[in-house]
Amino acid sequence: MTDAPVSELDAPATDDPTGRLAAYVAKTQTPLDVFALLTLWIVIIPPGDFGSGRPLALTLRLVISGVYAIDITVRAALARRHWHYVATHWLSLLVVVLPPLRIVFSVRLVRSMFRRGNLGYFLAAAMVLVLNGTIAVYFYERHAPGSNIHTLGESLWWALVTVTTVGYGDYSPVTVLGRTAAVCIMAIGLVTLAVLTAQVASSFVDEAARRRAAAAASGAGPSGPTMADLAERLAHIEALLSSRDAGH
Repeated sequence: MTDAPVSELDAPATDDPTGRLAAYVAKTQTPLDVFALLTLWIVIIPPGDFGSGRPLALTLRLVISGVYAIDITVRAALARRHWHYVATHWLSLLVVVLPPLRIVFSVRLVRSMFRRGNLGYFLAAAMVLVLNGTIAVYFYERHAPGSNIHTLGESLWWALVTVTTVGYGDYSPVTVLGRTAAVCIMAIGLVTLAVLTAQVASSFVDEAARRRAAAAASGAGPSGPTMADLAERLAHIEALLSSRDAGH
Protein backbone atom coordinates (compact mmCIF):
# COMPACT_ATOMS: atom_id res chain seq x y z
CA MET A 1 0.00 0.00 0.00
CA THR A 2 1.49 3.35 -1.02
CA ASP A 3 0.91 6.78 0.34
CA ALA A 4 -2.36 8.37 -0.65
CA PRO A 5 -2.80 12.14 -0.47
CA VAL A 6 -6.10 12.12 1.32
CA SER A 7 -6.14 8.80 3.14
CA GLU A 8 -4.55 7.37 6.24
CA LEU A 9 -0.85 6.56 6.24
CA ASP A 10 -1.35 3.18 7.86
CA ALA A 11 -0.15 -0.14 6.56
CA PRO A 12 -1.96 -3.34 5.57
CA ALA A 13 -2.77 -5.82 8.31
CA THR A 14 0.13 -8.02 7.15
CA ASP A 15 2.56 -5.21 8.01
CA ASP A 16 0.84 -4.37 11.29
CA PRO A 17 -0.19 -7.62 13.02
CA THR A 18 -0.08 -6.08 16.51
CA GLY A 19 -1.99 -2.92 15.63
CA ARG A 20 0.72 -0.71 17.14
CA LEU A 21 1.43 1.01 13.84
CA ALA A 22 -2.24 1.86 13.31
CA ALA A 23 -2.47 3.21 16.85
CA TYR A 24 0.61 5.38 16.32
CA VAL A 25 -0.74 6.76 13.04
CA ALA A 26 -4.12 7.49 14.61
CA LYS A 27 -2.47 9.52 17.37
CA THR A 28 0.05 11.43 15.26
CA GLN A 29 -1.54 12.03 11.86
CA THR A 30 -3.71 15.01 12.79
CA PRO A 31 -0.99 16.71 14.90
CA LEU A 32 1.43 16.31 11.99
CA ASP A 33 -1.19 17.73 9.61
CA VAL A 34 -1.59 20.77 11.85
CA PHE A 35 2.18 21.07 12.18
CA ALA A 36 2.47 21.07 8.38
CA LEU A 37 -0.11 23.84 8.08
CA LEU A 38 1.53 26.00 10.75
CA THR A 39 5.03 25.67 9.29
CA LEU A 40 4.08 25.88 5.61
CA TRP A 41 5.33 29.46 5.26
CA ILE A 42 8.80 28.51 6.50
CA VAL A 43 9.32 25.77 3.95
CA ILE A 44 7.90 27.52 0.88
CA ILE A 45 9.98 30.70 1.24
CA PRO A 46 13.48 30.46 -0.25
CA PRO A 47 16.10 30.75 2.54
CA GLY A 48 17.72 33.70 0.76
CA ASP A 49 14.54 35.77 1.17
CA PHE A 50 14.93 35.74 4.95
CA GLY A 51 17.93 38.08 4.76
CA SER A 52 19.77 38.20 8.06
CA GLY A 53 17.41 35.57 9.41
CA ARG A 54 18.65 32.98 6.93
CA PRO A 55 20.60 30.89 9.52
CA LEU A 56 17.52 30.69 11.74
CA ALA A 57 15.32 29.78 8.77
CA LEU A 58 17.69 27.01 7.73
CA THR A 59 17.75 25.70 11.30
CA LEU A 60 13.96 25.65 11.45
CA ARG A 61 13.75 23.85 8.13
CA LEU A 62 16.18 21.21 9.40
CA VAL A 63 14.04 20.81 12.53
CA ILE A 64 10.93 20.37 10.41
CA SER A 65 12.67 17.76 8.24
CA GLY A 66 13.85 16.07 11.43
CA VAL A 67 10.27 15.79 12.69
CA TYR A 68 9.18 14.09 9.48
CA ALA A 69 12.27 11.85 9.52
CA ILE A 70 11.45 10.71 13.06
CA ASP A 71 7.87 10.02 12.01
CA ILE A 72 8.76 7.74 9.08
CA THR A 73 11.45 6.04 11.19
CA VAL A 74 8.99 5.22 13.96
CA ARG A 75 6.39 3.98 11.49
CA ALA A 76 8.93 1.78 9.73
CA ALA A 77 10.14 0.38 13.07
CA LEU A 78 6.57 -0.52 14.07
CA ALA A 79 5.88 -2.24 10.75
CA ARG A 80 6.67 -5.95 10.52
CA ARG A 81 8.56 -5.53 7.23
CA HIS A 82 10.60 -2.42 7.91
CA TRP A 83 12.24 -1.87 4.53
CA HIS A 84 9.14 -2.90 2.63
CA TYR A 85 7.18 -0.26 4.51
CA VAL A 86 9.76 2.39 3.66
CA ALA A 87 9.81 1.34 0.01
CA THR A 88 6.02 1.51 -0.28
CA HIS A 89 5.85 4.87 1.52
CA TRP A 90 8.38 6.69 -0.62
CA LEU A 91 6.44 9.94 -0.48
CA SER A 92 7.05 10.13 3.26
CA LEU A 93 10.78 9.87 2.56
CA LEU A 94 10.52 12.60 -0.04
CA VAL A 95 8.78 14.83 2.50
CA VAL A 96 11.90 14.69 4.68
CA VAL A 97 13.89 16.29 1.86
CA LEU A 98 11.09 18.53 0.57
CA PRO A 99 8.90 19.45 3.58
CA PRO A 100 6.35 21.47 1.51
CA LEU A 101 5.08 18.14 0.13
CA ARG A 102 3.74 17.26 3.59
CA ILE A 103 0.85 19.61 2.85
CA VAL A 104 -0.37 16.91 0.43
CA PHE A 105 -1.20 14.75 3.45
CA SER A 106 -2.82 17.74 5.15
CA VAL A 107 -5.43 17.85 2.39
CA ARG A 108 -7.14 15.11 4.41
CA LEU A 109 -7.40 17.49 7.36
CA VAL A 110 -8.67 20.39 5.27
CA ARG A 111 -11.20 18.11 3.54
CA SER A 112 -12.55 16.98 6.90
CA MET A 113 -13.29 20.62 7.71
CA PHE A 114 -15.99 20.64 5.02
CA ARG A 115 -18.09 18.16 6.94
CA ARG A 116 -21.24 19.51 8.46
CA GLY A 117 -20.80 20.89 11.95
CA ASN A 118 -17.10 21.65 11.48
CA LEU A 119 -17.50 25.29 10.47
CA GLY A 120 -15.31 26.55 13.30
CA TYR A 121 -12.51 24.16 12.42
CA PHE A 122 -12.81 25.01 8.73
CA LEU A 123 -12.53 28.74 9.42
CA ALA A 124 -9.51 28.11 11.64
CA ALA A 125 -7.78 26.11 8.89
CA ALA A 126 -8.65 28.78 6.31
CA MET A 127 -7.23 31.48 8.60
CA VAL A 128 -3.98 29.55 9.05
CA LEU A 129 -3.64 29.15 5.27
CA VAL A 130 -4.29 32.85 4.72
CA LEU A 131 -1.67 33.77 7.33
CA ASN A 132 0.79 31.46 5.58
CA GLY A 133 0.09 33.29 2.33
CA THR A 134 0.39 36.67 4.07
CA ILE A 135 3.84 35.91 5.43
CA ALA A 136 4.98 34.36 2.16
CA VAL A 137 3.88 37.39 0.12
CA TYR A 138 5.65 39.70 2.54
CA PHE A 139 8.97 37.90 2.06
CA TYR A 140 8.48 37.58 -1.70
CA GLU A 141 7.56 41.23 -2.21
CA ARG A 142 9.39 43.34 0.38
CA HIS A 143 12.53 43.86 -1.73
CA ALA A 144 11.09 43.22 -5.20
CA PRO A 145 11.49 46.04 -7.77
CA GLY A 146 8.21 47.89 -8.27
CA SER A 147 6.56 46.28 -5.26
CA ASN A 148 4.35 48.31 -2.92
CA ILE A 149 4.17 45.66 -0.20
CA HIS A 150 7.10 46.34 2.12
CA THR A 151 5.80 45.56 5.61
CA LEU A 152 3.99 42.65 7.19
CA GLY A 153 1.10 44.99 8.00
CA GLU A 154 0.69 45.94 4.35
CA SER A 155 0.78 42.27 3.37
CA LEU A 156 -1.85 41.45 6.00
CA TRP A 157 -4.12 44.27 4.79
CA TRP A 158 -3.73 43.11 1.21
CA ALA A 159 -4.53 39.50 2.22
CA LEU A 160 -7.67 40.55 4.12
CA VAL A 161 -9.13 42.59 1.27
CA THR A 162 -8.23 39.79 -1.14
CA VAL A 163 -9.69 36.89 0.84
CA THR A 164 -12.92 38.86 1.41
CA THR A 165 -13.10 39.48 -2.38
CA VAL A 166 -13.13 43.28 -1.80
CA GLY A 167 -9.87 43.96 -3.62
CA TYR A 168 -9.25 47.69 -3.19
CA GLY A 169 -6.17 47.48 -5.38
CA ASP A 170 -4.05 49.75 -3.17
CA TYR A 171 -1.57 46.89 -2.72
CA SER A 172 -0.78 44.09 -5.15
CA PRO A 173 2.04 41.56 -5.61
CA VAL A 174 4.38 41.90 -8.60
CA THR A 175 6.53 38.77 -8.33
CA VAL A 176 5.59 35.41 -9.80
CA LEU A 177 5.70 33.71 -6.39
CA GLY A 178 3.72 36.54 -4.83
CA ARG A 179 1.02 36.28 -7.45
CA THR A 180 0.94 32.50 -7.07
CA ALA A 181 0.30 32.97 -3.36
CA ALA A 182 -2.38 35.54 -4.27
CA VAL A 183 -4.21 33.00 -6.44
CA CYS A 184 -4.23 30.56 -3.51
CA ILE A 185 -5.61 33.23 -1.17
CA MET A 186 -8.31 34.16 -3.70
CA ALA A 187 -9.31 30.49 -3.92
CA ILE A 188 -9.49 30.27 -0.13
CA GLY A 189 -11.71 33.36 -0.06
CA LEU A 190 -14.12 31.97 -2.65
CA VAL A 191 -14.32 28.57 -0.96
CA THR A 192 -14.86 30.17 2.45
CA LEU A 193 -17.66 32.34 1.06
CA ALA A 194 -19.30 29.28 -0.50
CA VAL A 195 -19.03 27.29 2.75
CA LEU A 196 -20.49 30.13 4.82
CA THR A 197 -23.38 30.52 2.36
CA ALA A 198 -24.08 26.80 2.47
CA GLN A 199 -23.99 26.78 6.27
CA VAL A 200 -26.43 29.70 6.52
CA ALA A 201 -28.81 28.09 4.02
CA SER A 202 -28.57 24.80 5.89
CA SER A 203 -29.40 26.56 9.15
CA PHE A 204 -32.58 28.05 7.66
CA VAL A 205 -33.64 24.65 6.27
CA ASP A 206 -33.02 22.99 9.63
CA GLU A 207 -34.97 25.67 11.45
CA ALA A 208 -37.94 25.24 9.10
CA ALA A 209 -37.81 21.47 9.60
CA ARG A 210 -37.76 21.89 13.38
CA ARG A 211 -40.80 24.19 13.24
CA ARG A 212 -42.73 21.71 11.10
CA ALA A 213 -41.82 18.89 13.50
CA ALA A 214 -42.91 20.98 16.47
CA ALA A 215 -46.21 21.84 14.78
CA ALA A 216 -46.87 18.18 14.01
CA ALA A 217 -46.05 17.17 17.58
CA SER A 218 -48.45 19.77 18.99
CA GLY A 219 -51.26 18.51 16.78
CA ALA A 220 -51.52 21.68 14.73
CA GLY A 221 -50.87 19.86 11.47
CA PRO A 222 -50.73 21.49 8.08
CA SER A 223 -53.58 23.86 7.10
CA GLY A 224 -54.06 22.42 3.60
CA PRO A 225 -55.20 18.91 2.55
CA THR A 226 -52.65 16.15 2.73
CA MET A 227 -51.97 13.50 0.10
CA ALA A 228 -54.02 11.04 2.14
CA ASP A 229 -56.97 13.45 2.15
CA LEU A 230 -56.76 13.90 -1.63
CA ALA A 231 -56.62 10.14 -2.17
CA GLU A 232 -59.67 9.61 0.03
CA ARG A 233 -61.65 12.29 -1.85
CA LEU A 234 -60.73 10.79 -5.23
CA ALA A 235 -61.87 7.36 -4.05
CA HIS A 236 -65.17 8.86 -2.89
CA ILE A 237 -65.72 10.55 -6.27
CA GLU A 238 -64.95 7.30 -8.12
CA ALA A 239 -67.46 5.47 -5.90
CA LEU A 240 -70.19 8.04 -6.70
CA LEU A 241 -69.49 7.81 -10.43
CA SER A 242 -69.59 4.02 -10.30
CA SER A 243 -72.95 3.99 -8.46
CA ARG A 244 -74.39 6.49 -10.99
CA ASP A 245 -73.33 4.33 -13.94
CA ALA A 246 -74.84 1.27 -12.28
CA GLY A 247 -78.19 3.12 -11.86
CA HIS A 248 -78.39 3.78 -15.57
